[in-house]
This record gives sequence, C-alpha cells and structure tokens, in this order.
Amino acid sequence: MKILVYGINYSPELTGIGKYTGEMVEWMAQQGHDVRVITAPPYYPEWQTGEGYSAWRWRRETGAATVWRCPLYVPKQPSTVKRLIHLTSFAVSSFFPLMAQRRWKPDRIIGVVPTLFCTPGMRLLAKLTGARTLVHIQDYEVDAMLGLGMAGKGKGGMVGKLATAFERRNLLNVDNVSTISRSMINKAREKGVAAQRLIFFPNWSEVARFREVDAAKVAALRAQLGLPEEKKIVLYSGNIGEKQGLENVIAAAAELRDKPWLFVIVGQGGGKARLEKKARQLGLENVKFFPLQPYDALPALLSMADCHLVIQKRGAADAVLPSKLTNILAAGGNAVITAEATTELGQLCLASPGIAVCVEPESVAALTSGIAQALLMPKNNAVAREYAERMLDKESVLTQFMADISRSDPTGAAPVTSASERLNYEGNGDKS
Repeated sequence: MKILVYGINYSPELTGIGKYTGEMVEWMAQQGHDVRVITAPPYYPEWQTGEGYSAWRWRRETGAATVWRCPLYVPKQPSTVKRLIHLTSFAVSSFFPLMAQRRWKPDRIIGVVPTLFCTPGMRLLAKLTGARTLVHIQDYEVDAMLGLGMAGKGKGGMVGKLATAFERRNLLNVDNVSTISRSMINKAREKGVAAQRLIFFPNWSEVARFREVDAAKVAALRAQLGLPEEKKIVLYSGNIGEKQGLENVIAAAAELRDKPWLFVIVGQGGGKARLEKKARQLGLENVKFFPLQPYDALPALLSMADCHLVIQKRGAADAVLPSKLTNILAAGGNAVITAEATTELGQLCLASPGIAVCVEPESVAALTSGIAQALLMPKNNAVAREYAERMLDKESVLTQFMADISRSDPTGAAPVTSASERLNYEGNGDKS
C-alpha cells in the first residue's frame, strides 16, 4: 500500500506526537508498505530547530521512508498568536510538496492533528488522486484552546465559532477519523462524526523494553544524574509547557521540603525557565532539573522513579491524553494523575482500581496527598503493567490499525472495524 503521512511533528523528536508518528512510519515500512512523509524539521519540545536542520528551507531525506521537511516559523516563547502563525506557516509551506505527490498517487493519506490547518490540503490531494483520507487526532486543538481560555470568550466568541466550524467541516469531509482514547472517540461523535467512520488508535508502548530493566543501568543513570540513593524520586518527565500546570509541582515540593523525597523534572519546553526561577526563589534544594534524556535511557529513568507525575490543568485533561502515561504503565510505575473523575484519565483510574492515584487538578493539597499515597504503594505496580501488556503493546496496536484502514470500503457502505466494537464508550467498562 502507498501511504502518505502528513503532520508537523516527526522523528527525531523524542517526546509526544513526533515520537509516535516516527515509530508508526518505521513500522509500516518494515511491513513492506511504500511510505512517504511530509513534515517539519524537529523543534519540539525545545521550541528550537534541531541541530543540523533549518527552519527556512525545504529538505528531502531518504531512508525507510522518503521524508520532506518543510519550513515553518518556530517561536521561542509560544503564545496563542505565535502558535497560530507557527501552524499556519507549516500548512502553507507543506502545501507544495503535498501537491507534488499527485503523480505518486497514494492509496491512503494519514493527516496527524495537530495541525488541523493541513486538512484542506490533504482533502484536495485525495480528490485529485482518489486516495482515502484519515485524520488521526492526537490533540483536539480547538478544544484545548477553548478549554485553556486562549480564544477569549470561548465557543461563544467569534474566534471560537470560526474555529469550531472549521474543525467540523474538516472532520466531516474525510473518510475516517481515528483518535487515542474513549473520551476522544466520544468527542468526535459529538462533533458529528458517524460511528462507522471512527477508528480507535491508541498510543502504544514498547512494553518489552520496560518489562525487565537492568538494575545496573538504573544505578548508573542515578549516579550520572547525581541523585542520592537514600532519596525517594518523584519524577516528571516530558514537555514543560502551559497545559500541565507544573507550577503546582514546585509548590508541592516547597510544602514537602522536609521529606526525604527529591523532585526530579526532566524535559524541555516553554515553561521550564519560569519553573527553574521559581524553584531558585523558594530556595528548594529538593528540586532538580535535567534536560530530556535519550530514548535509550528512558527505561532506566522510569524504573528509577518511586512516583511519577502526570500533571494537567483543569479543562485540558479530557482533550489531551498524555503520551507519557503509556510508558509509565508499561514500566509498572506508580503515577499521580491530576484529572477530574469524568475525564478519560479519571475514568481509567475508576475502571482499573490501583492503576494510579487520581487527584483533583490544580490543587497543591491534593497533589501532595497523592504523592504521599503513591509512595506507600509497592514500587512494581502489577495493575499498571498488566493493563499496558493487554491494551498498549505496540505490535498489537499497529497491526489492528493497519487492518482497520485496509478494510475501509471506498463506497463507504461497509463500516470499518469501529471504535464502538472495541471500546465500551457508552459506559465505564474497562475497555479504554
């Protein structure tokens, strides 16, 4: 099958959407598919173009897949306006290599959201070539923007109405929509996407990588980072941006400074400098910051932690399912998740008791209590590990996804193996 993958984030980005898209393309190529990618130079989560790449010129790479890197504006300090310019710049610059695929005639075009701005272009290419289209939603951009108050008056304002209409038009005019969680499947239905056009395509974990981690590698990493053996490690690893509300982690560390616990924050992002400044101002010796670690070191890093933090602000938790959680579960880690009970994360914790500690978001008191509770749990969380092996194994997830998009009927008469067949999204059953 000829598959064109179109999205702003891609390898060699180590976290988030770029990591998953890169692994998906590599897997598809290994299965014998002819895969091409239209993407941007790596920039996330540092919000800085990767070394050896340019944000100002097109570049073609060959390998397991042919990759076109397209210019874009990368703001050093993202804001609502700057993010819109950032996304628009990629949609414009990528349009030209996208249209150049007309001669190649792909069978499937997979657009990864963000960015939804690219969807009109992929729909046009599909019309010219007869390709089937699929929008894969990693992040509901419009909902996240409205939930975090980035559009002024929200859905009722002019910006909110225009964004919602644009999103609806594009979701209803592609052949299939896939997304990564039960609540996000429900949200697609609320936006008008028919159930037979929905595909459940969760983020995955290379479960085997995290099942048995060499203790010597864990000890070596701990020594390399200079973390004392007698301290319990409370770890946050991933993007340090605006959706997480990580200032509460610093506030929790201030309240718990007398405990033999060390808060370790690993990652990059637009909010890191602000957090480091706040920790210095409070004189916190129990908080350590480190850059994003190589992917090869991730199993040891996760195994080293006694407690993992999955932090999000109220209003963002249901729009975005944190990708970091998949590997935490695979490692059998004990996570403290800040989410309301009605969100995807909240429902996961209710459906699988013991999988994690779920606490009220944006509450320092709830966070400190959750950390204390997680640190009392056995370090190897069997419930989390079993869930990962059953639901999140990379090979199983990608094999099912390829079966789903291969079965989709060009006439639209026969439904895809829909999300409703594999998720009890009407209720709270443990099929998330």
